This record gives sequence, structure tokens and C-alpha cells, in this order.
Amino acid sequence: MAEKESTVYIVDVGASMGSTQTGRDVSDLDFAMTYIWDKITSTVALDRKTATLGVVGLRTDDTENELSHEESFEHISVLHEISNILLPDLKELHSKIVLSSTDRGDAISAIVIAIQMIIKYCKKLKYKRKIVLVTDGRGPLDADPDSVQEITNKIKQDNMELVIVGVDFDDAEFGFKEEDKDPQKAKNEQIFAELAESCGGIFGTLQQAVEELGMPRLKTTRPVHSYKDQLTLGDPDEYDSAACIDVERYPRTMVRRPMAASRFVQKQDPTDGSTPSTGTVVHDGDIPMPDADGNELSGVKSSRTYQVLDEEAPGGKRDVDRDDLAKGYEYGRTAVHINESDENVTKLETQKKLEIIGFIPWANYDRFMSMTVSSVLIAQRTNSIAIMALSSLIHALFELESYAIARLVAKDDNPPLIILLAPSIEVDYECLLDVQIPFAEDVRSYKFPPLDRVVTISGKVIKEHRNLPDDALSSAMSKYVDKMDLSTFGRDDDGNPSEYMPMTDTFSPVLHRIDQAVRWRAVHPTEPVPPPHEILVRYSNPPEELVNRSKKRLEKLMVAADVKKVPPKVQGRRRNRNEVKPLSGLNVEALLGGDQKKARVSAQNAIPDFKRLLDSAESIDALRDAAQQLGKIIEGRIKDSFGNIAYARALDEIRTLREEMTEMEEPALFNDFARQLKRKLLAEELGGNRKDFWWEFRKSKLGLVDKKATETSDATEEDAKSVGYEPSFVMLNNH
Repeated sequence: MAEKESTVYIVDVGASMGSTQTGRDVSDLDFAMTYIWDKITSTVALDRKTATLGVVGLRTDDTENELSHEESFEHISVLHEISNILLPDLKELHSKIVLSSTDRGDAISAIVIAIQMIIKYCKKLKYKRKIVLVTDGRGPLDADPDSVQEITNKIKQDNMELVIVGVDFDDAEFGFKEEDKDPQKAKNEQIFAELAESCGGIFGTLQQAVEELGMPRLKTTRPVHSYKDQLTLGDPDEYDSAACIDVERYPRTMVRRPMAASRFVQKQDPTDGSTPSTGTVVHDGDIPMPDADGNELSGVKSSRTYQVLDEEAPGGKRDVDRDDLAKGYEYGRTAVHINESDENVTKLETQKKLEIIGFIPWANYDRFMSMTVSSVLIAQRTNSIAIMALSSLIHALFELESYAIARLVAKDDNPPLIILLAPSIEVDYECLLDVQIPFAEDVRSYKFPPLDRVVTISGKVIKEHRNLPDDALSSAMSKYVDKMDLSTFGRDDDGNPSEYMPMTDTFSPVLHRIDQAVRWRAVHPTEPVPPPHEILVRYSNPPEELVNRSKKRLEKLMVAADVKKVPPKVQGRRRNRNEVKPLSGLNVEALLGGDQKKARVSAQNAIPDFKRLLDSAESIDALRDAAQQLGKIIEGRIKDSFGNIAYARALDEIRTLREEMTEMEEPALFNDFARQLKRKLLAEELGGNRKDFWWEFRKSKLGLVDKKATETSDATEEDAKSVGYEPSFVMLNNH
């Protein structure tokens, strides 16, 4: 379970925060909110009930807090009580944080309000407690030494963390100093710095905090054991000498995937006589979520129906219950039925166990055999005998430079896995690292021709060949690679050569860019998403200095490799093109193929026949006839398809039709077909309800060919969107 945490953000919204300082294009409040919104949306993105936060407004026009009857707590408002914050709360909070018209309000008193909120919410429970104050330091402070000391003691007593971030605060370590600073602000900065230091907190300038927002935050989770039992060497049921060690297995590394999208449907009023989209089921217990226009959205549930062919039923198909169906597996294009009794024979009954089955030297293991991320195996934490026994095994493997091979069954009746156990000895801990490796039956060996020689059919070895690099090319390539060496291009803190792109400084742009865009859109629904942070694109291109330094080597390499510019690809195949005629004057294709004008597109060989017709087409009418023939075959496949069996083949044929018509610079032929296909699907003229095919059609991005794809198209981008989108197709039932 993740650690419980509670954070209170104190935001200074005083009138002085509306000014623009040090050449920034935004006000101090907007600059401060860049930091605040990033922190709040990061908490929202965690989607954890144990991550709570509250927001307090400092120097507000009104006063809304439990101590409002005291003068020192005026112009302080609790904008959001400590709780889980959702998207609607985020939008409400966005509307409350606005610039005030006053400079009155004591930041020290605001910290007292935050302390009281945390104590009231967390009580005596174990929480990670944190207070973050963001201010420009221009407001009055009631810095009574006795009161400040009491605040310091209370923060230490309740294990709270105090973070004070100031707009244009001086920070020698960061290298920032505000010129011509107001004396009142300088005095307040000194008070804040002493308060943070006495509490063991953090004091810094907002410039540094905003710059560090671009650094991706690594997600740490509390590990959960995947195996907790004994590691055995030998069979303890048969041999008394078998070794049994109580161990626990935890994941060491995990694959983090980008944030997944969710599907929603607009909630409709049951009194207006309308019904939800086909196949959409909205449950009463769903939590409503407003969209950008304020309409309520609800999660989408899919209903699944099963049909079988029945000539006597209306439409030739009838619905059946899932319990009436037999389980089958796809083997090629055939459905193979297997009953439950036969399937139970194929299941291997296993018992929870981790047993060592062999050892191999380090040199005999190939790294490509590792199939999964790594896990760590440690001894049971409270078992001193197990700790000693596992330590002996780890040191024995390390001294003998060997790995252990083990068979793992994590739970009863789970399929067994083969894992490799590697010793790891660090200063403060010892463990076994394991990765899954394949069974012998899972390994497929393939032979590829060598790269440094050519072997003929007769077995002759050729060292010089047009497909092999000569000595000059090899030398030029070697020198170019040396010039582009990144291993020593970087510089460490002392200015010495170091690796340019260390693993600890490289981050996945997919993960963190999506996270950045989602968090920005949650707070700014109408503004464009800002560009990615510099650290995400830093290593997307080679260093310019290194490229310029190796430019001459690259030119020599191009000469040695005889690199030539490839002519641009012709966008369209022109009809009536002048084909090269054979010297004999005989048309071999006409002699062997007969009269091509009478050829037809067959359903059994649709795509090759269609392409042959296009090659022989001499007019637009011939192209139109070929497109219509293929279109009828596609419609027939959809109409006669049992479920979605023929959908894949129909989509391939549609894709071919689209590509060929685009290349022939006749996109209108495909666009007419796409519009006609949609009309027939809507009218259920192709074997009943086939809307699921249109969903596959849209998912495959086979929409209209617009002007963006080719200038010869008469369809605009809006036309393509209008044909590709249909409200009733947002969610489709599965057959």
C-alpha cells in the first residue's frame, strides 16, 4: 500500500503579485501558479485515495478560515479543504485563485492555518505531512519571535515538512539575485529563510523550482512480493540433506506504460425521449464527469451478443446465450472445438515451489536469453538462519562465477517458469537477481549469411564483392565513428571528459510528454499545449558541435561509399504512359495473357487481379470499372461474413483500392466508394447491422483522400472528418 500523504499549498494572491518582474511576460501570480498547478495535477494524476491536498489563499479580499475572528488571520481564505481532488474540483479551484485588490494578510498566520488543517485531518495517524508556501514576500509579516518559535516546535513535533518558495528570492546556490530589492521584501526573505532552516525545511527561489519542473519525476512504488516460500536445493521429501531457505521475491524493475485513454459517452436525459448509442450501457452508479462544454459524461460499458446462422430466423441469424456456445480455438482459419474434459487433460497441475535445478558458468550464458524485467530474491527478513544460508549461496555463486537455474511456480496451478539466479553483493545488502529464460523448446535457431564474406552455392568463399565493404570504405567508416564518439564528449562537474548521454539522464519522451500534456490540459482546457521540456528532446539529435567536427570525415565516407542522391519518387502513375517496347517488337504479355480488356476481378484473387487491370487501363472508364468491380467484391465479403471473419480481408482490399487510386491521381473513385459504403452500412443493406465494420474501417484510418494527401482530391479535411465520424458509431456493440 502506498504511503499516505497530506499537503497544504499556500498561494499568495495579493495585489503585488499582479506585477511583472525581471522581464517576464507573465505576472508573478501566473508564474507562481505554473509551479502550483504542476504539483497539484501531479497529485491528481496519481489517482490515489491516500494522496490528499488542501489550498489556502493568502492576501485574499475575503476572510474564510476557522480563526477569522482574530485580527492577525484576516485576508486568509481556505480555498479547498484537505481531501482527494478530482477534475471538477480542479476547475472550481481554478476559478477561485484570482488576483486580489489588497496587500494585507500575514504569511506566518497562513502557515498556522495550514498546520491546523493538517492536524484536524490527519489526527494522530501516520501521514507524510507537508506545507508549501509560494509568495513574493512583499506583504506584512507578524514575525513575533515567540510565535515563530511555537510554530517551529509544532512543525517539528508533528513531523511536517515546510517548503517556502519565493518569487525573485535571492539564492546564491542557484545563482540568482534581484537588483534594487525592496527593503521590506529583503527583511521578509531573511525571516522566511530562518524559519525554514529552523524547521529543517526548504527555502528557495521560484525560478529554480519552475526550471526543475521539466525534470521528469520517477514513480516509486512500494513493492509487493510475488513469491514468499522456500528456495530448495534438492528434494526435501526424499533427502534429509536437501537445503531449504525461506525467501521472498520482489520486483526490482517494472515497465512503466504511458497513461491510457478512457472512453466516455455523453449522458442523456431519459425524459427527452432519446436513447444512448447502440451497445452503450450507462450504469446508475457511474460518477458523472463534465466535458469541455459542461455536459455530463459517463463511463462506457459494452454489451456483447452472440449470433448463429439460422435460415428460418429473421435476417438469417438468431441470438443465442453465451452458455449455449462451445469453446473453440482458432487454428489457421478454422475454429477447433475442445470440450472442458479434454482441456483439463492439457492443464499441468503444479504446486507452489522454487527449486534450483542446475548451475552454469557466467561465460556460458548469453544475455539475449533474458526474457523479462528483473526481480530480487532476499531471505526472510526476520529469519537469521535463512539470511545466513542465502548469504552462503550468494557468495558461493560469486566465488565460482556461476549462475543458478531454478524452476518457479509462483502460485498453485500456475504454469512453471525457468529463471536465472545471479548473485549480487553490495555494501549494505546481498541478494539474488533473477530473470525469466526460455525453455529449450522455445528457442529457435536461425542461420544468417556472414557479413564479412560471400559464400557461393558451390561453397567458394569470396572476400571481395560488390556487397562487401573494401578496405577504404571500412577505414573511412571507422574514422567517422571515432569522430562521432559520445562516450567522452560530455563533461562532469570538474570539466573532465565523461559520457555524453548517461542512462540516468535519459527519459522516455512518450511517457513524460503525454503526462505533461494531460496535466496542462486539465488546468488549461482551451490553451495550446506547450512544447516538450528541453530535457526530453535534448538527446533526440546528435550534438551540433560533434556533427560539425565530423563533417569532413562524413564527406570522405560518402566518397568512399559512392553515395548518390536518389531521385524523388514520382507521386502518381500517369495513364497512357510510354512503356519501353522490346527490341523484337512483340508484346510478350499480350501473347501469354490473351486479351487483357476482358479480364475481371475475381473474389478468390481480388488484389492481384485488380492491380493487373490497373496496369492495362488506358482510360478513366477502365479505372472506374476496375474500382467498381473491387467495390462489389468488398461489399459481398462484408455482407456474407460470419461475424467479423471476413473483415480483415475486406479491409486489405479497401486499403489497396485507396492506395492505388491515390497513386493513379484519381482519389474521387475511392471517395465515392467510401461514401456509398457508409450509406449502405447505416441503412443495414450489407447483411444487417454491420456498424462494427465501420468502426474497424475508421480505426484503420481508411477515410476519404483529402487535399492534404493529394492536390487532385476534391475532398477537404472537413469532408473527411464528416464522413469518418458518426455519433452513433462512438461506441459499437460487439458481435
